[in-house]
Amino acid sequence: MNETGTNLSRRATLGGLGAAALLGIAGCSRSVDMPALGLDTITTGSIKPNRPVPRISVDSHVTSPDVMYAALTDGGFAVPAVPYQKVKAEFRRQIVVDPTGEAPGTIVVHTQERLLYLVQQGGDAIRYGVGVGKDGFRWSGRANIQYGREWPTWTPPPEMIQRKPELVKWQNGQPGGLTNPLGARALYIFQDGRDTGYRIHGSPEWWSIGKAMSSGCVRLINQDIIDLYSRVSKRNPVVVI
Repeated sequence: MNETGTNLSRRATLGGLGAAALLGIAGCSRSVDMPALGLDTITTGSIKPNRPVPRISVDSHVTSPDVMYAALTDGGFAVPAVPYQKVKAEFRRQIVVDPTGEAPGTIVVHTQERLLYLVQQGGDAIRYGVGVGKDGFRWSGRANIQYGREWPTWTPPPEMIQRKPELVKWQNGQPGGLTNPLGARALYIFQDGRDTGYRIHGSPEWWSIGKAMSSGCVRLINQDIIDLYSRVSKRNPVVVI
C-alpha cells in the first residue's frame, strides 16, 4: 500500500476509534452526554435574529436596594432602614418597560398585582410595590392627584372609629410621625373635583407591601413614597384597576 493509502487507512482507524469512544461513553443507550464532552449543543435554528431591545432609562434614585432602602432623616424624623431582603424582589423600586399604555405622568395601580407604575417619557415606567385594601375596602377608577402632604395628619373616618373604638383618641387627627398610618407622604385622590377618601401614602409597616390589608388606600414603603412624591405634581392622572 502506498503512503497515501496508509494515511487514509490510519485516519479511518482513528475516526472509528473516536466514534467507538463516544459510543462507549454513551453505553447501551447510544446517547451521548453532551455536557460532559463540553460541546456546544445549540443548533442554528434556535438562534434568534437580532431585534431592537427596549432601552431602560437610568435614574440616580433607582439603584441598589441597600441604597434605596437605607435609613434617612426626613422632615426631622429618623426613618429606619428597611430589611429589603425580606421584601420580594418584584416589590422593590425599579425601572421597567411600561406595560400600561398610559400617558407619561400617569400613576397606574394594579391592585391584583400589588404594583404601582409611574409612567415615564420614552416608554418605560418606575414601578413600586404596594399594599392595597381588603375586599370591601377597595376603590377603582380614573381620578387625579389633587394635592399632597409631607408627614400628613391622619384622621380616622367615623365608620373606622365605630369598628375600632380605640381610635377615638385621634378623632381630631393624629399628627404626622413615624407611627402615623399615612407615613412620610400622602397623595390625595379626587374624582370630578370630589375627595374619594382614598390616598396613596407611605407606611412604616414595610411587611404589608404585596398584601391586601389596609382600609382601601394604597400604601408604599416610606422610602418609596418619598421618591414617588418627589416625581409628581398637582393633578397627575391616577388609574386604579
